[in-house]
Parts: sequence; structure tokens; C-alpha cells
Amino acid sequence: MNNDTIFALSSGHGKSGVAVIRISGEKLSDIFATFINKSDSTPRHAYFTNLRDESGDLIDQCLAIYFPAPNSFTGEDVIELHTHGAPAVINKVFDFLQTQNMRMATPGEFSRRAFYNNKMDLADVDGLAALLDAQTDMQRKHALRSMMGFDSKIYNNWRNKMIEVSAYAAAILDYSPDDLPANICDTVQNSAKQLYNEIGNALLQYKTARSIRGGINVVLAGETNVGKSSIFNYMVGTNRAIVSDIAGTTRDVVSTTIDIDGFMVNLSDTAGIRETDDTIENIGIERTMSEIENADIVIHVYTPDSVACNNPDNNEIVVINKSDTIKNHDCKNAIYTSAKSGDGMGSLMNALRAKIHKMFDGAESTVSVNARTKSLLESAHSELENAIRAGDNYDIFAEHTRRAADAIGKILGTITASEVMDMTFGQLCLGK
Repeated sequence: MNNDTIFALSSGHGKSGVAVIRISGEKLSDIFATFINKSDSTPRHAYFTNLRDESGDLIDQCLAIYFPAPNSFTGEDVIELHTHGAPAVINKVFDFLQTQNMRMATPGEFSRRAFYNNKMDLADVDGLAALLDAQTDMQRKHALRSMMGFDSKIYNNWRNKMIEVSAYAAAILDYSPDDLPANICDTVQNSAKQLYNEIGNALLQYKTARSIRGGINVVLAGETNVGKSSIFNYMVGTNRAIVSDIAGTTRDVVSTTIDIDGFMVNLSDTAGIRETDDTIENIGIERTMSEIENADIVIHVYTPDSVACNNPDNNEIVVINKSDTIKNHDCKNAIYTSAKSGDGMGSLMNALRAKIHKMFDGAESTVSVNARTKSLLESAHSELENAIRAGDNYDIFAEHTRRAADAIGKILGTITASEVMDMTFGQLCLGK
């Protein structure tokens, strides 16, 4: 890490009432004094000032705040300038800062400096990136837990236990039983098995975590003319899908994103399933089958004359549409709706809510696994399995538990490679 003084816009781009420009580097107290035209300043105190360029011309009236090291986001001296959000003002401030031997930060460079100064680990950075991308309340909650160190605490606990187990396993080879804790062999074996199970449970939550980040895939499926598109439009609250009495009207997947109880839901209307000689329609049906295969929840829509009262699968909601055309509602495992009148749509939405919430039962009790951490957790899991298989061959046991600890260390950044670093910090914006 170099010691350049860097700056970037930390607030959103475009016209706004206020723009926040962040500066980070070493020994910034003197330049802060010139910004506010005062020799003395109080940390974390907002100063209203006339910010002037090197020739004395007024750039803008702004607020300036000084955060001395190490008690700042980056662990270095940090200055924040709260200017007016006009692009012309921001560009002028940038021009001025470049004359003060500062440079524009690269994406994620502020967080990279926070990492090097032990203000964050890579698991925290993953959480920060997820928080910046959060669109729903559930995404916000999970990302915030990761950013604030919930995941790091679990990872550090696992890694410390692995190091301890590896050390004890090595000690079994070098010391007599009288010099070691009682039942040490059982202890290391049981600890390895416990770690193996805990990491295995975390990996099982990967799909759940991915659904929180990327959205829950909900698919409307069924034969032609059962009312899928009408139900889709009702759920979305607008006429996104074409509705007609002509069979095969929907020939492709129509998708949109909606928010249900803070969860992002990717809702898809699909082509009706039927036998047809139409080449284009068959392509649509193939896509329908693919959507069903990849769905988290399938809303299977029938009409009263096409349904068989079977028990739905765990990820399935059975809907009998056009219920206004019949008197008897005999299928106990189905929801009767009329997309035309809206009858039963509340029950459908409640059933969908229940399915979604059930998917995420217990999700807050484990780490939020992403694509990067998944591969490393799989590596740690595999190494622990090899350790357990080694049994009382403790030199091999110790080596595999050490490797498992290294994999967790890579998640945290305790052990890392440059490409991992670049990928992790590169997902952040300029102001982070």
C-alpha cells in the first residue's frame, strides 16, 4: 500500500443538494487548517467554511470535518468536505485537490486502506459491498450484519479452533500422554467433527444467502389459458404481461422484480405448457421448463376443469384460477382465485409470504455465504473430512486441519493472494 493522499466522491453522482468528498492520507491536519482558515480545530466537529483554491478564488461554501488517525474509516487521517452537489462544484473541488498533491482514489481503495490498517477484514468488506448493493430491507439487514463483524466473529472462532486442534494433533506425536490434557485424542477428533458439521451447515445456507442477494425466483407455470398472465399482472400491480383468450399468447418468459416483506422476488410469467407444432411457441415452452427447474417457488396455476387434487411439492403453491365459474372449492391443498375479480389473491400472496419466510428460517444464525467464501468453505470442509478420515494418523490429521485453517484465513484476508484482494475491493465504488 502506498502513502498517497487520495480523494473521491463518496455520495452519489449527479445533481444533488449535498455532495460528500472524502480525503484520506497521512498528516492532514495542516491542510485541514487551510481549508477552514483556523490554526486549531476539534476532531469530528463540523466547520462551515469558504473553500478557496490556490489563487484565493471561492470554490464553494461547505462543511469540513476532520477525523484523525487511527479513529477513522481508513485508519488514516480523513477529511470530509460536504459541498453543494452541482457537478461544476464537485469538478472544481477535484481540480483544486489535485493541485494539493492528492490523487483520485481507485475503486475500493478507501476500504483497502481500512483493511491494511486493521479496521476491516475481507469478510467485513464483502458485507460492505453487499450493503451498497442492497435494494430490499432483508438485503440491508444481512449485509449490515456481515459488515459489522458477525461473519468475521464466526470465521475467527472456526480458524482459532482449527489452529488449536492442529497444534494438539502435532503435540500428540511429540509428547507423552502424561504431558498432555486428559482424553486429548477424543477432544481433537470431536472438535474436527464439530467444525466439519458447522461448516457443512453454513454451506447448506448458500442457496438461501444467494436468494437474499439476488432475489427469490418465483415462477408462474401451467397450461395455456389458465390465467397465469392475469395473476402475474395482479401481483405486479400493472399490466406487464399481454392477456388474451387466444391460447399460446405468452410465448416467452416475462419477468419483473417485486418486494415482498423486504425480500426481493424475481417473478416470472411463462409460456403455457401444451403440445404444439409452433416452433416459436415450443422455444417458449422449453424456457418455461428451464425456469421451473431453477425456481425457488413454483406457483402452479390450473383451472377448475384441469386440476387434480394432489399434494403440492414443498416449493409449490397450487392455484385454481377462474374460481368464479364454480361453486364448490373441494381441493383443500389449493388456493382458489379469480384474477378477473381479485378474489383469493390475498390468500395467494399470504401463501407466498409463508413460503418465503420458511425459506429463511434460521438464516440469521449463520454466516452469509457468497461465491468467494463458498469455494473457500468447501475447501475447509474437504480438508476437515480428510482429517477425520486420517483417524489416529495425527501427522496427516494435523496437516489437513492446518490447511482448513488456511482456507478460513483466506476468507478473512489473514492469508490472501493479490488476485483475491483485487476481486474483493474492485467490487466497491470510488468513494469506498
